[in-house]
Amino acid sequence: MKKTGTRPLSSTSNRHRNDIYGDLKGPDASETVPAIPAATVLLLKEGSNGADVLMLHKNSKMAFGGMWVFPGGKIDQADFPENGDTNKAAANAAVREAKEEADIDIDQNDFVWFAHWSPPPAGQAKRFATWFFAAPVLVDGPISVDGGEIRDFEWINPAAALEKHAVGDIDLAPPTWVSLYHLARYESIDRILEHFNSEEPRVYETRVVEQEGIRIAMWKEDAGYGVWDAGIEGPRHRLLMKPGGFVFEHSAVEY
Repeated sequence: MKKTGTRPLSSTSNRHRNDIYGDLKGPDASETVPAIPAATVLLLKEGSNGADVLMLHKNSKMAFGGMWVFPGGKIDQADFPENGDTNKAAANAAVREAKEEADIDIDQNDFVWFAHWSPPPAGQAKRFATWFFAAPVLVDGPISVDGGEIRDFEWINPAAALEKHAVGDIDLAPPTWVSLYHLARYESIDRILEHFNSEEPRVYETRVVEQEGIRIAMWKEDAGYGVWDAGIEGPRHRLLMKPGGFVFEHSAVEY
């Protein structure tokens, strides 16, 4: 196997503006900041060109400020049921946050849990470990945002959102970008939910390295993941966060 000088992140890297990951000391870096449990939900309704997803524009002064996100936020203690089930707490939090951020009532019985995202083990001031759900919007009511934490909203086709990001019109964090990419592979809500229901939730335990000046987020199916080396030849499951745009390679994983 070939190595090409992959190294941990450095503070002098030329980063994409939406690279949310901080600097790492190396593969052996310990978790200096505990990850905050959080949840988000991808709300889907039929649009003119397939499924649309609800996206919210965050206030620039908030966490993930200025980015377009899905409704969601941290899991509060009050979200936990008596038995302490964290998955249930995550679903409760997603329902609550959708109401608080977009004034939309949703039923968690319609939820499909399709992913869990964890950040790199160190480097960020705030680290979120996030449950990702998808759900259809069965009643097409009005959306209302407060103009404070959330500045705006849009029902948008996932492929159109990716195109807007590619030309710099909107900002998307890597987990949001990958989720939109996943949605864009399917032409309807039924196909999206059928696909998510047919698989176990996908776990993204992110590791980030730098190779030839490009910062790369990798996940466990990638050949270089175990040794923190993006130069290892083999299957790919990674996001190249090039300054000019994201490039997703996933020969190891079907989307």
